[in-house]
Amino acid sequence: MTHPDSNPNGADGHHSLPSRIWGGVVNTLAALGTALIAGLMLIICADIVARNGMGASLPLVSELGALLLVMIVCLQFAATVRADRLARAGLFIDPLRINRPRVSAGLETVFSLGGAVLIGMMARATLDVMITDFSRGEFIGTPGLGTLPTWPFRLFILVGLTVAALEFLVRALRNIRAAAGQTEVTR
Repeated sequence: MTHPDSNPNGADGHHSLPSRIWGGVVNTLAALGTALIAGLMLIICADIVARNGMGASLPLVSELGALLLVMIVCLQFAATVRADRLARAGLFIDPLRINRPRVSAGLETVFSLGGAVLIGMMARATLDVMITDFSRGEFIGTPGLGTLPTWPFRLFILVGLTVAALEFLVRALRNIRAAAGQTEVTR
């Protein structure tokens, strides 16, 4: 049992040029999500100062915070999948990975394909919402005080979900090869 990054010669395909480029895309989205966390913290702190100093909240803070929070989760989701950091019970799969590695790779394939389908469905639904928001000119905020269109947020959510679904597919393909005995079973 090894981690995908532990094979220095890239025999599992994890260090090939397309894999490194894909990893760069996944990590860039995660870094953007991290930067947005810092931005969200600044917005919240500014709102606290405004509430205590001026007795009034800044416009757009609650609406912007809600959209940013969803956007952050979606942008960082693919990196979570890639790093094998999804929350799950290892009580069953970890011993199986040691004792029956090809069977565990088969189960991981089913899990990854299920994840790809479910997250793909979420991406498709987000695309519909984004198109509707764009065509109707949907916005958050209060006219006269401050508004922002919602479709750019939905676009980033869509990108994050699409990349996460594709990362699940990458994992499924890697596990199919391991289940078939073509590569070593990895996490």
